[in-house]
Amino acid sequence: MENLTRIARKITFILFVEQSLASAGFIAAATLTSIVGAKLSHHANWAGVPTAIYLLAGAFSAFAWGYVMDAIGRRGGLVLGLALGVVGSGFAVYAVAQSSFAWFLFGMIFMGIANAAVTLGRFAAAEVNPPDARGRAISNVVIGGTFGAVFGPSLVGLIGTWIKPITGDELAGAYVASLVLFAIGMIAVFLGLRPDPREIGREVAEKYPESVTGKGQARGALEILRQPAALTAVITMSLGQMVMVLVMVITSLHMRDHHHNLGDISLVISSHTFGMFAFSIISGRLADRYGRGRIILIGSVTLILACIAATISPNVLPLGVALFLLGLGWNFCFVAGSALLADQLSQQERSRMQGFSDLLVGLSSAIGSLSSGLIFAAVGYNVMAYISAIAAFIPLIVVAIWMQRKPRDMVMA
Repeated sequence: MENLTRIARKITFILFVEQSLASAGFIAAATLTSIVGAKLSHHANWAGVPTAIYLLAGAFSAFAWGYVMDAIGRRGGLVLGLALGVVGSGFAVYAVAQSSFAWFLFGMIFMGIANAAVTLGRFAAAEVNPPDARGRAISNVVIGGTFGAVFGPSLVGLIGTWIKPITGDELAGAYVASLVLFAIGMIAVFLGLRPDPREIGREVAEKYPESVTGKGQARGALEILRQPAALTAVITMSLGQMVMVLVMVITSLHMRDHHHNLGDISLVISSHTFGMFAFSIISGRLADRYGRGRIILIGSVTLILACIAATISPNVLPLGVALFLLGLGWNFCFVAGSALLADQLSQQERSRMQGFSDLLVGLSSAIGSLSSGLIFAAVGYNVMAYISAIAAFIPLIVVAIWMQRKPRDMVMA
């Protein structure tokens, strides 16, 4: 048992390192994607399209990644995913240099596929840990995004200044940063993620058979979603993600319209991503101690408050606070929702169902991204934020009903 514990800690640490590097790359890119989209397409209402393409690519590949990771292992899947991220970043750099919107969208497809693989890494941490430590394990991986929150956007201006003489545009710097960070993350996973979490997960499942809801033959995704707890988890993660994306994606363009420089924009995005990841270690432990449902409720309320706060002022400080709360609310919903879903699955169901769940989350993100640009162009930033606040009420109502009807589940749920 001690050996399993030691291996689980090592695997969780490597996944934390991988998440730190990958999130820095994705966040560096996300800082400027809407601005690049608007510039290359020459239309503000197309600003959200690159992010939508990125999210759709991630959504439709997430389910496939479940099968890939079952076939070649979690380590092989993550290495392959990060390699595709390197390719996508290269296409994005080329697109900015050549002022090609089509090539930029092509790069976003590869980066979206890469993100789907990286995101599934949180479940690899969950499967190698015992049931009462799953929330903490997921949070210990997700907290790697704190590195990305601080480090990713800070690279945008620095590398942009360095790369401008080569590419002709400082906006390419974000994607150069992504390329380098994905490459380092790929090497870290290839060398360090041994033994494969898939094999350790099987041993953990054998030691804790009573903790798994689904036993025997693997159930299909729709059968699993008939469980109120599983359905609640998926709704929470999907709508929490959509609300977060709706507001976050277009905020940089909103600030650009109010004549903020790249430094101010990066600062606000950094505050958002800091809220997304820095408190993961707390949210995971709270979910383990007080139940998944209560933490989801807190997250939903925080999302509502964040959306309303975003309408107060276009200045840096109010937007920074609002976007921080937006990230924090997403974190509570995402970590607790992920832990709740992991609780419902057997070993043989995990990769495929978690991939299917991330498919739904990705589709919700894509809807949010596409809608943000259209709503912003039609009626402005504030109306978009109010619509997002209304959407954030849905997971709050769903989890409240589930908690009321299933009081016996509240020990872990």
